[in-house]
Amino acid sequence: MVESKSRAGWVVGLTGASGAVYGVRLCEALLELDIPVHLVITDAGWRVLHEELGWDAAHRQRTLESKFERFALKPRYYPINDIGASIASGSFRTAGMAIVPCSMGTLSGIAHGASGNLLERAADVMLKEGRRLILVPRETPLHAIHLENMLKLSRLGVGIIPAMPAFYHKPLSMDELVDFMVGKVLDNIGIDNELFRRWGDA
Repeated sequence: MVESKSRAGWVVGLTGASGAVYGVRLCEALLELDIPVHLVITDAGWRVLHEELGWDAAHRQRTLESKFERFALKPRYYPINDIGASIASGSFRTAGMAIVPCSMGTLSGIAHGASGNLLERAADVMLKEGRRLILVPRETPLHAIHLENMLKLSRLGVGIIPAMPAFYHKPLSMDELVDFMVGKVLDNIGIDNELFRRWGDA
């Protein structure tokens, strides 16, 4: 059962880290449950969507309309520099935010309160309002600064879910690996899902 607070909607951020498919699949999973999605994508995130998934980054609004046309509920898209957007204010109610994937640059900006763009500002709002914030970092190897920034955010209550899919469920496709990670994100934001086979399930 979906928690009622989720009906306020979730902010989903995509950045320039590899793994754009994770963020897209998270949006789909939320929309499938009729949960509002407030979508913000960095310029580097658009480049990764183009490089990895073939999305047309030159016509952003039209591309999003095409990619999510099968859903009754559509994601609300905010340009990265629209710092006057609703999600930049703590008075605008959301259930929380997930940044999937999260680049090390974005993670650093959040850890240091930079609020250099709408995505970082929205994450800062989650911290100051005490709402759930999930980051899915995708980088390897990690150096000490990366680790220190993650530790700093973890101590503030931020959920750190590295893009590390499991293999115990014997995945047969990339889609199953993606669904495992997205299912873990949904678990951590309190949304029931059956995107992957859990340990101990038949």
